[in-house]
Amino acid sequence: MLPTLFKRFLYRFLSISLFLSFLFPNILFATEKPIRVGVLQFGTVSWEMDVLKTHQLDKQAGIQVELVPLAANNALSVALQGQSVDVIVGDWLWVSRQRAEKRLYTAVPYSLTVGQLLVRPDANVKTLADLKGKKIGVAGGATDKSWLFLRAYSHKTLGTDLNSWVEPVFGAPPLLNQLMLRNELPATLNFWHFAARLEVAGMQPLLNVADMLPALGIEKPIPLLVWIFDEQWANQQPETVKAFLKAAYQAKQRLATDDAEWERIRSLTQAEDDATFQALKRGYRAGIPQQFGQAEQAAVAQAFAVLAQEGGAEVVGSANTLSAGTFWQGFSLPIE
Repeated sequence: MLPTLFKRFLYRFLSISLFLSFLFPNILFATEKPIRVGVLQFGTVSWEMDVLKTHQLDKQAGIQVELVPLAANNALSVALQGQSVDVIVGDWLWVSRQRAEKRLYTAVPYSLTVGQLLVRPDANVKTLADLKGKKIGVAGGATDKSWLFLRAYSHKTLGTDLNSWVEPVFGAPPLLNQLMLRNELPATLNFWHFAARLEVAGMQPLLNVADMLPALGIEKPIPLLVWIFDEQWANQQPETVKAFLKAAYQAKQRLATDDAEWERIRSLTQAEDDATFQALKRGYRAGIPQQFGQAEQAAVAQAFAVLAQEGGAEVVGSANTLSAGTFWQGFSLPIE
């Protein structure tokens, strides 16, 4: 039997702990391991995580976020698979393909914005049909979602595969911008933050992915980038993961409404001038997801079917449909 004095101490300790758990429910998670977030040195994730850490949104949520700097996009998935990080931002197509191969990663919406097609003002291109026979720069390679959506859009609106109608020039985003500005390309499909710089330099927007989706039967806005993490890891600590996602979205909302916060992180954007800075701010804000539930998941499944038709097994692997569980069921938008 326990000594009376020790029992009194134990009962008092348990009573105080229970009382504190009611007053400060997040204290239950505060002692857990930090959530390790893989972050590229430059990019929107680094902007958001800077806001999160500066305002201690993780601590307010009762968690600890640890940032793990990585050198390139490919390093993100490698780090996640090697368990040196817990969370990255990436592509839901990758998640679906991994799940089809029994590697159970899962995803949560991060951004609606990826690609935009711009043309030179002197290229005499007013519509997609005017690109016939011309070169077009394409970032991300032949299996990039934006390029596949553009090809599907050309099938739908022009009755032809743009891949056989133009000469695609695949390359790194900064190189494609340079070629465009040097008048070596009449058009470029580039990631949104590179496209923003081109627009500031006088290039003319022709189409973005959001323009294409309704014509492809996809009526709801869909995330084109997602938070990715291991499903088992999340299901073992769902409240902690929800606390992280809530803190991350609080950082997004600060950037959605607070211009002073943008001034504070201005150097992280690498904006060359104020016009570029303002364009990046607008582009980022336009990409913040506001709604995500069953209807949006169904829209992603429609998008998967489009991409599977255009890209085949090289893009989607052996799966015929979006893999069940691609999106984590512990999360929806708006966050309550």
